[in-house]
Amino acid sequence: MGRRFFPGPDPSFPYLDENRRYRFPDPALGKGDIIAVGGNLSPGMLLSAYEQGIFPWYNPGDPILWQSPDPRFIIFPEKLHISASMRKVLTQEKFTVTFDRDFPAVIRGCAAVERPGQEGTWISEDIIGAYTELHRLGWVHSAESWLEGELAGGCYGIRLGAVFCGESMFARRSNASKAAFLSLARSLFAGGLRFIDCQIPTEHLRSLGGEEISRPRFLKLLRETLGRGALV
Repeated sequence: MGRRFFPGPDPSFPYLDENRRYRFPDPALGKGDIIAVGGNLSPGMLLSAYEQGIFPWYNPGDPILWQSPDPRFIIFPEKLHISASMRKVLTQEKFTVTFDRDFPAVIRGCAAVERPGQEGTWISEDIIGAYTELHRLGWVHSAESWLEGELAGGCYGIRLGAVFCGESMFARRSNASKAAFLSLARSLFAGGLRFIDCQIPTEHLRSLGGEEISRPRFLKLLRETLGRGALV
């Protein structure tokens, strides 16, 4: 990707539309989580990354860092855990849950969340613009939890065939993000989704059934799920 790295997207790197792909260095051969540096957040670039088990994660002011963690954190359909208290929340329909009703509000809600140990947010205006474009193209999806007409929480991620790559979630009311995520997960799994890629472990996602698997196992599973068209 060149030797000169710009903060955020590289203005000199070619724009790739959703039908073009880029071959990243093989994550299976990487010694660390960072697989590549630089490039941009155009649709084809982002889709190429996710299809190869890679995603962008970097701080504002840094060049784009393309990462593939080892181990990886995922949720299988049979491992999805819904606690008794959350079953009650979902059964009683405390929240009205919708899909793709207000993606812009969801991603900005995620960007506004204060996270322990992090200064600011990695969801920059560049990230918001890039994923909003992928949402417009039909690749990125959101789930929203509403309470008394107000957006109480939500989550979003990228759908690649039978894989959903979760990106972020937020809650303004207790259990709002869980209600959105669990409703989306149940809908996706009922439709044949093979697994949800949660990327890195959090206790929140662990409580919902997330588990760690090795990067080699993840890449093999991703390849098998996406089929021969995948670049992994």
